[in-house]
Formats: sequence, structure tokens, C-alpha cells
Amino acid sequence: MATVELSGKPCVVNPLKMSQPLGAATAFMGLDGSMPMLHAAQGCTAFALVLLVRHFREAVPLQTTAMNEVTTILGGFDNLEQAVLNVAERAHPKVIGICSNGLTEARGEDIGGDLKLIARRHPELAGTVLIHAATPDYKGGFEDGWGTAVTAVVDALVEPLPGRNPRQINILAGSHLTPADLEEIRDTAEAFGLVPIILPDLAGSLDGHVADEYVPTTLGGTRLEDIRRMGRSVATFAFGLHVEGAARLIEARSGVPVEAFPRLTGLCPWDDFVAALARLSGRPVPPAIRRRRSQLVDAMLDGHFYFGGKKIAIAAEPDLLLGVSQFLADMGATVACAVAATQSPALALVPAPKVIVGDLDDLERNAADCDLIVSHSHGARIAERLGIPFFRAGFPLFDRLGAAHRISVGYRGTRDLIFEIGNLFLANEGGHGSRDRQGGSHAALADH
Repeated sequence: MATVELSGKPCVVNPLKMSQPLGAATAFMGLDGSMPMLHAAQGCTAFALVLLVRHFREAVPLQTTAMNEVTTILGGFDNLEQAVLNVAERAHPKVIGICSNGLTEARGEDIGGDLKLIARRHPELAGTVLIHAATPDYKGGFEDGWGTAVTAVVDALVEPLPGRNPRQINILAGSHLTPADLEEIRDTAEAFGLVPIILPDLAGSLDGHVADEYVPTTLGGTRLEDIRRMGRSVATFAFGLHVEGAARLIEARSGVPVEAFPRLTGLCPWDDFVAALARLSGRPVPPAIRRRRSQLVDAMLDGHFYFGGKKIAIAAEPDLLLGVSQFLADMGATVACAVAATQSPALALVPAPKVIVGDLDDLERNAADCDLIVSHSHGARIAERLGIPFFRAGFPLFDRLGAAHRISVGYRGTRDLIFEIGNLFLANEGGHGSRDRQGGSHAALADH
């Protein structure tokens, strides 16, 4: 159990966290035919759009209510109404996800009430679902906004339904899972004959495919009709503590039991997921999945010589920090420095003496004697200054290609993660803070 400490600095020196509205907007992009909208100034939306485009390298649908200094003071109802009508007329979305920010939240606008009034005044919006996520950017972070948006979608669309579909399961995906991670989760569930409803499903909308024709909204993602029938599933899997609240809401409304997984990277967590799928389906584990497990075990044997005794510094959103740090601890490394973007119950579970809720400056101050730094792309300069190997993880990843196709869950993803990080250690043998593990590896193998 880690001790959680606040940084205590009077200001943020080098920001680590991304904002709540950005996380909520990204979650809304996991819905089919969706148009996320920031109830904010144009500059706020433009900044979020730049980060999303640089990370996914895709055309990203994102709109704004274009608040200014006058509407911020007098109220933004007119801007919200006009923005919703314009988007509905031009893009014909199935759902508009409205994310508030500090401007509108600090003023105390009743955005939920405004949307109900707009829907009553404009019957032409009957075919468009309007969902509001309250995401002030003066508190919380990316995963908090994501969790709020997922809960808002469940609250708006999931209703109790009679009966159960014995083959249908719900999967609530956390913000730390990439589209490739979601494909691995889907393929594994389908291998047991189960039909997963993944919410949000970025694997459908932001997986890097080329569309046959231009569509102004998201192309792919979770269909609204599938969300509406989540109450008939036999189980809900919550992957990440920040989406467990949405899973509990489904349970409260429909009685669908919840199975929460704080992480999916590593042997034991994926074993638990596979065992749950086997139990629900009544089927044995397929040979292909058993083979991948065997490959992971072999990779762990090959790689643990290079991980053992290494000191790691990590800065990330809480659930990602928890998953990566526990994986590294499983491999024999020590998490010497852990910095979280925001507060979360996940922080107490991090295998480190303490977790600092702070910024990248806190990371740089505490990582000088470490063997590896793990963070998003904004941490690269710190690693360069300190002369320490750097592994990119989280959002945003703007200085490398293929962020959406990186996989770190399951047997296959964990195996590849071992090789990728292990190769960083191998390439740095004899360098900063490293220990010569190669001789130990050969000696151990010779003993066998």
C-alpha cells in the first residue's frame, strides 16, 4: 500500500494531467454516429482537438459552443442551443455529447435543464440523443472526465429489461485502453462464444481505418441500440476503477452483476478474466489462448533477468499508473518514483513507497537515479535531460506512430511489453544506473 502525498507546490511547473473535458470528449468518440461538443470557448476546443489529432492521427469530430467573455457572464444557453441545432442540421449525428468546462461550470449553468428545454422547443431533434457530462477542468483529469461521460451515457440510455441473454456481456472500457487493447478483449470474449458490448468502443471509431466515404460524425463505435440492451447481459466487466461507477449504475438499474478488474496487463489479471469468460460461457479455454499463455510465461522467464532490480519512475493517470507499476513489480523491478495526475483510490494500490499527486517537475526531481522513465510524450525531454531510457505510455503520444495500435493487455500484449521494455534495458547495458544482467542470465541458464 502506497502513501499518497500532494505535491504542495503553489503552481504547476510542467503539467502532467490532461483535462476532464478532453477525457469526456474522447469517451463520446467511442459511440457510433457521435459528435462530441465542448460547451466552452473556441480556444479550449482547438487545444483539445490538436492533442487528439496528434495522438490518433485521424480526422476527429469535435464541435464547440464558442463561448466568449460576454456569454460567459450572461449565460451560454443561446450558444448551446444554436450549436446543437447547427450540428444536428449539418452532421445528423445520432448522439451529441456535451462536455462542460471551467467557464460554464464556475458560472453554475444548469446545462442538463437547458438541454431538456432545447429538446422541447425543437421537435426536429427527436432523433438525436443529447447527453451532458459535467466535466469542470479546474478539478480531476482525463480519466475522471472519461468516467463521467461513460456514466452519463449509461444514465441516459440503459434501462431495466426483462430476461437475460446468456451469451451477452457488457465491457466498460477505461481510458487507459487503446483501440488495439479493445480488439484483444473483444477477440478473447468471442473465442468463448460470447457477444461483448464494449462501451466506449474506440476500436470501431479511432482504430486508424480508411472510410469508404466522408462521414462528419464518428464512424464506428458502440451503437445506441446495443447500449439500450445492456440491461439484458449476464455480467458487466469494468476495466479500470474510474468506470466502475458506471458498472454499478447498470447493476442498480438492471441487476447485472459487476466484475471489476483494476488492470489487464500481466499474467494473473488476464488469467482471472479468461477464467471468468470460461465460467460464464461454460466452455473450456481454447487451445490458441492456452498457447499465448505459454508464450507469455516463456517471455517472463526470458525477460526477468533484465527487469530484476531495475528502478523505475512512472508518471501517468491513476489507473494506468496502477497497471504499469504492478506489471513492472511482477517482473522484479522496483517503482522508485510514482507521480499521478490526480487523486484516485487506485493510488493506494500502487506498489511504491509513496505516490505524489503532482506534475512532471515532480517526476524530474525524483527520477535522477532510476533506470527507466515511463510517461506520455511530454516526459521525453525529462528523460533526455537526465540521460535515462524512456518508455512512452498513456495520452498523448504525439512523437511516435501507431498509438492506437499499441497493445499491452492480455497474454499477447504483456508478452510484447516485456520484449519492448526489456530491449530498452538491453540497449542501455553499461549506461546510466544500469546493472549488468546479461552475465547473470547466462549463468542461470547454464545452471539449468
